Amino acid sequence: MNATLMLSITSLAAAHASLDQPLATFEAADLALKQAFGHKLFTILMYDKAVTESIRVYANLKGDYPMLGRKKIVSDKWKSCLFEDGLPFVGHTAEDIKLAFSDHELIQSLGCESVLNLPVRWNGQTIGTVNLLHAANWYKDVDLAAATVHAQLLAPALMSLQATVF
Repeated sequence: MNATLMLSITSLAAAHASLDQPLATFEAADLALKQAFGHKLFTILMYDKAVTESIRVYANLKGDYPMLGRKKIVSDKWKSCLFEDGLPFVGHTAEDIKLAFSDHELIQSLGCESVLNLPVRWNGQTIGTVNLLHAANWYKDVDLAAATVHAQLLAPALMSLQATVF
């Protein structure tokens, strides 16, 4: 693992010691993932299996993506990949985003045409996703193993919200 990735993982893990949880961890993830992989739009979503919706618990663009906003999951392929198989989803083009997300027009208006969705898993289940969006083909050669480690470091923060969000 290169020095940039190790530094970003270390800073994210260190955020767990902060008293301002889960925000400190979410903000550290935003910065760490931006440095390691890049993003224009960054969100963290929790999964409400009962109604097949995602609930936004963090976004770097709060004006466009307010906290606790809900989004219906519209793509069976996306849902299967992240929530059933527990695998990352990579979309390379605006067409990939259109097929996966109901808010594709807003996403494209922000200059985002590619996406990297990373599942956060706990006890055999996907409890949320970490979502990075950028220009077309941005995540084509991404190190999925390193990105997944970053996402998994959000599990404690997401678990701390379960009782209050649902």
